[in-house]
Amino acid sequence: MSGPLVVVGDALLDVDVLGAVERVAPDAPVPVLDVAEERPRPGGAALAALLAAQDGREVVLVAPLADDAAAARLRELLAPHLRVVPVPWGGSTPVKTRVRSAGQSLVRLDTGGADGPVGDPGPEVARVLESASAVLVADYGRGATSSPALRTLLARAAARVPLVWDPHPRGASPVPGARLCTPNGSEAARAAVEFGVPADVEGTVAAASRRGEALARGWGAAAVSVTLGARGALLSFGEGAPLVVPAPFVPCADPCGAGDRFAAAAAGLLADGALPSEAVTGAVAAASAFVAAGGASAVRVGAAAPPASVAGTGSDRVADVIAATRAAGGTVVATGGCFDLLHAGHVATLEAARALGDCLVVCLNSDDSVRRLKGPERPLQPQDDRRRVLEALACVDAVVVFDEDTPEAALAGLRPDVWAKGGDYAGTELPESKLVQSWGGAAVVLPYLDGRSTTALVRTARDRGAALPNSNSRFIDA
Repeated sequence: MSGPLVVVGDALLDVDVLGAVERVAPDAPVPVLDVAEERPRPGGAALAALLAAQDGREVVLVAPLADDAAAARLRELLAPHLRVVPVPWGGSTPVKTRVRSAGQSLVRLDTGGADGPVGDPGPEVARVLESASAVLVADYGRGATSSPALRTLLARAAARVPLVWDPHPRGASPVPGARLCTPNGSEAARAAVEFGVPADVEGTVAAASRRGEALARGWGAAAVSVTLGARGALLSFGEGAPLVVPAPFVPCADPCGAGDRFAAAAAGLLADGALPSEAVTGAVAAASAFVAAGGASAVRVGAAAPPASVAGTGSDRVADVIAATRAAGGTVVATGGCFDLLHAGHVATLEAARALGDCLVVCLNSDDSVRRLKGPERPLQPQDDRRRVLEALACVDAVVVFDEDTPEAALAGLRPDVWAKGGDYAGTELPESKLVQSWGGAAVVLPYLDGRSTTALVRTARDRGAALPNSNSRFIDA
């Protein structure tokens, strides 16, 4: 279905004040920030709209906008990316200013946001909603969805196209007929009290399941996805077993904006014809990639965002993992190998390498590279399987596959602070040492557990298989 993705909700202006803290004030025990720059960006529904536009979609933002300097700045930021259809509003534009250093927020200053009446949406808003391929309501509890006339228009849209409602505790309830509602865990806990589910235990999957089911029925929604942060999202259809979509592990320096990234991705996928289960799976992947890239603080107005199909795993996210680690002032560690049959020696080396820094990237030999190094019978597992097994380890943050015989080219792209090699290399010069030292890094050797190797495991399997009566050696070899 053609037509824009229409985002309806409360627009905010976010500002990051960035600098370095190197001393304490002489007149009070507080840090002194030497300001380096200020970065304004859209916030609230405006951020969700910008992220959808950066996915390459035609987007229209419908939002109450005040007649003040902050609103003018917000419209200036959005103008190159999307169309803004304002709704008259008697309040003042909320501005959230975060003072940050070394990837961490020191304080947040909130100004503006005074309440005021939301005016009639007018005929232009009605025309925009009638032309939509999908609608995303990003409710930040500041009155955008309280207008009875606008709610009537949204209810009509929900009967015609996919409507995603991202609720807020201070906002209005979703209109009936929403295709998907996306509360987070705490929002679901508060909202479900109205439908008889107590707000006792907030964080469990069982509690999220009960709340998602109650909210889907109570709100009259086709489905409710309760987002669970690092654990992914739970999708309930109001009855039957819910679908749980796990999130890949990613370093999280700043989760701000992850909910907007999730909702924008889900709405876009539904507009493309995806099922709710497919939309939530894609939205979890997109939100994970967004967080890995640094969250809202990494958003650049004028830049393209990672597509919603980014899975947040594998080599596609290596750059995001490294960028997030360095933004937080952390240490990037890399190691490498074939990791054909993962064994205790591998795990010991990987855990030791991860302990040297704040993220671990594994450089994995491709299938062709392993064959050249180990012979035509290797690898025993294809590279995609070996990569997935490594990514499942808590100590591994990302994996990059390289096709050369040595990892130098991969290392030159990654530029880790530490290159860790497992084995009996102590006192000798590692082949990669000079390369790593060229950008100020260090190459180190880690202890290796004696007697553990893939070759030994294969030999043991063949020997034991040959000793079995009526054994099929070809099966063992396979």
